[in-house]
Amino acid sequence: MNKQISELTQREITRKEFLTITGFGIMSIMGIGSIIKLLSGKSSIYNHQASAGYGASPYGGAKTQNSSNL
Repeated sequence: MNKQISELTQREITRKEFLTITGFGIMSIMGIGSIIKLLSGKSSIYNHQASAGYGASPYGGAKTQNSSNL
């Protein structure tokens, strides 16, 4: 394992190869994190529930059934 890592660090690569490898590595890390969040059910896309705070109630306040206050 150490020999393989040593060989990789000693190899000369072009700027294009470096950017390609770095970009692929970053996208892999971000993609793996997103997949884990999706599978664990902690994704904000599917679990969006406003229980309190701004946007939790309908616009203009809660509607009441008693309309005598109009």
